[in-house]
Amino acid sequence: MTKPKPDPIDPAAVPDLARAIVAGDRFPMLATIDGDQPRLRPVSPVKTDGFTIYVANLRVYHKTVEIAANPRVELCYMNDGHDQVRITGVAEVVTDREQLEEIWSTNPLLRFYLGTIDNPALIIYRIEPVQVRYMQEWALEYIPVSIG
Repeated sequence: MTKPKPDPIDPAAVPDLARAIVAGDRFPMLATIDGDQPRLRPVSPVKTDGFTIYVANLRVYHKTVEIAANPRVELCYMNDGHDQVRITGVAEVVTDREQLEEIWSTNPLLRFYLGTIDNPALIIYRIEPVQVRYMQEWALEYIPVSIG
């Protein structure tokens, strides 16, 4: 069997390629740390601003405890061709009312299940990127993506 060869990539195109993968993957995987055990689960972002990702959560979910103990997280996005984007960042609770109202107004599922923006069960995390990396399937190496 011959080793697959990835297509050549123009370095200037990498940020757009990465943004397209983020835009196209509705359920990226979120990794957290639970003590010394990694935990991974699909999430459905409620807002994306470049590589800053907003994720809704319920206080009763265990990731609430995990993120409170260690806010360093990683999101992995993948497209149908198995190209991927990894966003390593820090999760912080969104408290700005204007941001919360904007997210609330554009997410009918939040409104349906939680009833009110002031539902104490709701937490919105903003994951601020520290590092973004892109990898084309079979390339076996990540390309750093400019965050700014």
